[in-house]
Amino acid sequence: MENSLPPSEKVKTFPPSPGVYIMKDAKGVVLYIGKAKNLRNRASHYFTKAAAEDPRTQNLVPLIEEIEFLLAETEVDALLLEARLIKDIQPRFNAALKDGRTFPYLQIRVREEFPRVEFTRSPRRKGVRLYGPFTNSKALKHALLILQRVFKFRTCSLDIKSDENRWRWFRPCLLHSIRQCTAPCNFRVTREEYRAQIKSLIHVLEGRKKKLLRKMRKEMEAASKELLFEKAARIRDEILSLEKLEDRGDNKRDVQPGAFPIDPKKGLNGLKKILGLATNPRTIEGIDIAHLGGTETVASLVSFLDGLPFKQGYRKFRIKSVQGIDDYASIREVVFRRFRKQRDSEEIFPDVILIDGGKGQLNAALDAFKLLGIIPPCLISLAKKDEEIFRPGDSEPIRLGRHSSALRLLQYVRDEAHRFAQHYHHLLRHKKLENEIESAFEAEMEPKDNENPTDER
Repeated sequence: MENSLPPSEKVKTFPPSPGVYIMKDAKGVVLYIGKAKNLRNRASHYFTKAAAEDPRTQNLVPLIEEIEFLLAETEVDALLLEARLIKDIQPRFNAALKDGRTFPYLQIRVREEFPRVEFTRSPRRKGVRLYGPFTNSKALKHALLILQRVFKFRTCSLDIKSDENRWRWFRPCLLHSIRQCTAPCNFRVTREEYRAQIKSLIHVLEGRKKKLLRKMRKEMEAASKELLFEKAARIRDEILSLEKLEDRGDNKRDVQPGAFPIDPKKGLNGLKKILGLATNPRTIEGIDIAHLGGTETVASLVSFLDGLPFKQGYRKFRIKSVQGIDDYASIREVVFRRFRKQRDSEEIFPDVILIDGGKGQLNAALDAFKLLGIIPPCLISLAKKDEEIFRPGDSEPIRLGRHSSALRLLQYVRDEAHRFAQHYHHLLRHKKLENEIESAFEAEMEPKDNENPTDER
């Protein structure tokens, strides 16, 4: 069996795909979580002589007794998944991302007359063009400097308005002197000219930067031919930083609750409108499934009251009737168990029930309610890929803008259900491994057939 393999052999069975690897000690405690472009290659590195001698890993490697993986679609998805797991589990050997910090964004305040360009970890909801989250803050800052040298936009916090004459006497900063800003603060560039600069910048940020990169490569080659190697190396590094702008998530798909504060009242009011409810919903319950390769499948149910987590209402379930990977059957079981109890005790149903998933998961939940003979007050599902909201009987999903308060609230419920399910799943695997170790120890201590346990000679 694969589970009986030592970690050094088990990693050889990992797929050569992007994902996250999870290392545990003999008690099942998570030691370290890492991301990988190629899981097999990256995880195998820890079981080499070099890793055993490297000061960064020499204390970790001897403690590794179990290693697992979770697949991701891309390397960027793997990094974002790694960050979420580290913040939830806080492994001993993960120094970064334990403090809840969010990934950075590049933000353009397009509603300003002279839009400013900003590096931020707290992006605005409205009035901006937003790019990110970016996976490397240092590379983003470097790329921002290069882009500013090319497009000469402002990064200051000045509130510049064309109808205020005081700006005619304003002294531009050093960036104008070194030709990295066209100085709209002193009206040395017209509103139309400056907005044309920003439009060119947006073209580059949205993937149309081939022309700029071609120009920079020619500059690098010319510098190299002229033996200006330092200049050529600088341009090479700038090209690499610009190319790393592609290493980012999608600000609609990869929502970070810490980066986008949620207004519960606005979210509830929005849900009332889009779901056609008579009043603002007070109670929302979210359901999610967690497993690893079809083993130790669990479910979580989180409860929100007036748009905020209500921890007393949280529930966790071990899936009993499903073997292997079957999210639909798992959803069916947990919904049946949860609401059979509520039906029999005549408790008040939640105003909104949110299932993590698409149409398939929604239909599985509906099947459970049909078995119970219950018509749920408001049952919906939220699909992660395109953040679409599915409702029973509707052929088309509801699609909301990425800044919608209602969508943000549903994402908060869905992500909290996911976090709680993952947390419970890790606890169960930890407990299972402890029991296995204890059983093995007891078996080792039992006397062999040819031994006399009372013989003390």
